[in-house]
Amino acid sequence: MRRILLFLLFITPAVLSHAITDPYICVNTDNTCIILHINEDNRLMFMHYGLKVGDTGQYTGYNSYRRIDYGTDPMAYPTRGGRFYNEPALSVKYSDNDVNTELEYISHTISDIRPGVTQTSIIMQDPKTSLEVRLVYISYSKEDVIVAHTEITNKGNKEVTLENYASSAINIKAGKYLLTHFHGAWASEMQLAQEVLTHGTKIIDNKMGVRTTHTENPSFLLSLDTENFNENHGEVIAGALAWSGNYKLAFQVDEFERLSILCGINPYNSTYPLRKGQTFTTPDMIWTFSSAGAGQASRNLHNWARNYGIYSKGKMAPTLLNSWEGAYFDFTTPVLTGMIDDAANMGLEMFVLDDGWFGTDFPRNSNQQGLGDWQLNTKKIPEGISYLADYAHHKGLKFGIWIEPEMVNPKSNLARKHPEWVVKSEGRQVTTTRNQWILDLCNPQVQDFVFNVFDETMKLAINKIDYIKWDCNRHVESLGSAYLKNQSEFYINYIQGLYSVLKRIREKYPNVIVQSCSSGGGRVDYGALGYFDEVWTSDNTEGLSRIFIQYGTNMIYPACTTGSHVSAVPSHQTNNVTPLKFRFDIAAAGRLGMELQPKAMTTEEYQFAQKAIASYRTYRDLVENGDLYRLISPYDGNHYALMYVSKDKNRAVVFAYCIKYQGRTKTPLVRMYGLDKNKSYKVTELNTTAPSFWGDTKTFSGEWLINQGMNPQLVKLYDSGIWYLQAE
Repeated sequence: MRRILLFLLFITPAVLSHAITDPYICVNTDNTCIILHINEDNRLMFMHYGLKVGDTGQYTGYNSYRRIDYGTDPMAYPTRGGRFYNEPALSVKYSDNDVNTELEYISHTISDIRPGVTQTSIIMQDPKTSLEVRLVYISYSKEDVIVAHTEITNKGNKEVTLENYASSAINIKAGKYLLTHFHGAWASEMQLAQEVLTHGTKIIDNKMGVRTTHTENPSFLLSLDTENFNENHGEVIAGALAWSGNYKLAFQVDEFERLSILCGINPYNSTYPLRKGQTFTTPDMIWTFSSAGAGQASRNLHNWARNYGIYSKGKMAPTLLNSWEGAYFDFTTPVLTGMIDDAANMGLEMFVLDDGWFGTDFPRNSNQQGLGDWQLNTKKIPEGISYLADYAHHKGLKFGIWIEPEMVNPKSNLARKHPEWVVKSEGRQVTTTRNQWILDLCNPQVQDFVFNVFDETMKLAINKIDYIKWDCNRHVESLGSAYLKNQSEFYINYIQGLYSVLKRIREKYPNVIVQSCSSGGGRVDYGALGYFDEVWTSDNTEGLSRIFIQYGTNMIYPACTTGSHVSAVPSHQTNNVTPLKFRFDIAAAGRLGMELQPKAMTTEEYQFAQKAIASYRTYRDLVENGDLYRLISPYDGNHYALMYVSKDKNRAVVFAYCIKYQGRTKTPLVRMYGLDKNKSYKVTELNTTAPSFWGDTKTFSGEWLINQGMNPQLVKLYDSGIWYLQAE
């Protein structure tokens, strides 16, 4: 006891001295910072997020003039209880039915993880209950990105119940707040929505459990002090939650015109028990701040994603031919080898065998049956998957294959053998979507099964399968897990189970390219991208629709992750007929692929495809790693234009499209923000024998291209062009 008293006597003055002499905690990037303040009551307050403000000592004596009858000043991690009454980041119910939590600052550490990456860790604790909250901020200096999460530990003696547990909270003050977010449905994902926030709370959330990004997306951009969205000017905060399950983003404007933003797992039906000694870790929330408009906010996120946030670190998947829309379930080995021949002849780099290759007792000849029984259908492919992979490799192509391991058809051996593995509520109807049920990934046995689906599929052609398309074609309904005692843990444990499986897969198969597909864009988030190399942006491959889908997607997620295919006409989704050049010019703005039967193409179409694929490979590295500049928004009029620029600004590729006919007189003006005004660029139009710009093959100064701009004659619906720029 004497030693303990001496130790406490020794360390206490140091802790108090730190709190008094340095009450500010700064989380810094090259250009931005979050500033937190330890106040006189030992509470951690949120002071600032934005551009750097210099010496924090200038905050000494700061007064927000908030009246005490309107609650507290902004807290770094607001909790339910005490004087706080707005939307809390943390709500806890304790064993004695107390529902208040009041966190006090304990300590913090700042450490370098690697060059340019710094972690700030802050520990707070509720003095009554010993509940500990650790705020973790990881700052990426060069990218101007801060990634935050929270670790909640029950250091008391009795179980507590988490009712809200946001990943991160920020609080800002501006005159106006223009929120840009995303909505949609199957085949129309990532449509843009914009609104000026008013008093009260705006919620963006999803409760589908799985495949949660068709309708909304856990991401946004927030333009400050304006009602107008601007690509190149103004202050913008962008955020994205790295979580593939239910999410909730809350934006609350209070009486003092301050905006509180809380982001994290949706607590819907997800009260979470935290037993003695247990820690709950929230998913990462990714923040960036731009003082140069929305375009720079997107580029910050893209740079961070390519360096840290995507499994492949920005390496684009090969160009490919997917069998789905070209063959669906109706194929034999000769049909597939014929498609492989055409893929090689057209200059593509990979062939992907989609749904329909498996099932014995319940052959997968439609979506009615077979899911769960992942044995090769030898009636369709008697030679085996290894034969197809060898055939593709002999033709110089990589080989990929489709799986949907989280799902099961009622008509399958798996459903009959393991009915307890199906997500269902006992005594209630088990609903189907696309004739299938969802497997319970809360159950470790199911996790092993899903891992083995991937593992056994890879063994169908040992060391010959280069790519897996991982699909997920339904969401959760009538939830219930035979494995769980507490059903409120289902939504969280399912995603944690999924991530556990994906982690095991990546440990065994680190070099296999894996696509996240969920009926198209149903699992487009940075949680998934930590394990996947790319996402299937949408099942809708029709060119005009894809303009809006890809425009929204690439506001948050880089083009290197977005699979984009040229498909047949009339479109299988919209019945629209668009020119082949237009379809190629759209698909080339992402990871280019094809999804049709090449033998149905005319000789002219086939030859154009060869030319377009060859030219794509000359500028693909710009789409993969270049900086994206959105030059004309498709929401603003008749045209859409974008550009990717190399980091050294020596090369660029520009895409422009006419998306609505408004008369012969309305040509676009494409001003190429993002070029170097002091360099000169030769402009060459690709994939055409009739250039649409009078300056084709001419050289212009960057200053001219930025301030005057190019005026291509794109006046008819579906007119489009791609221009390659090379500095001279």
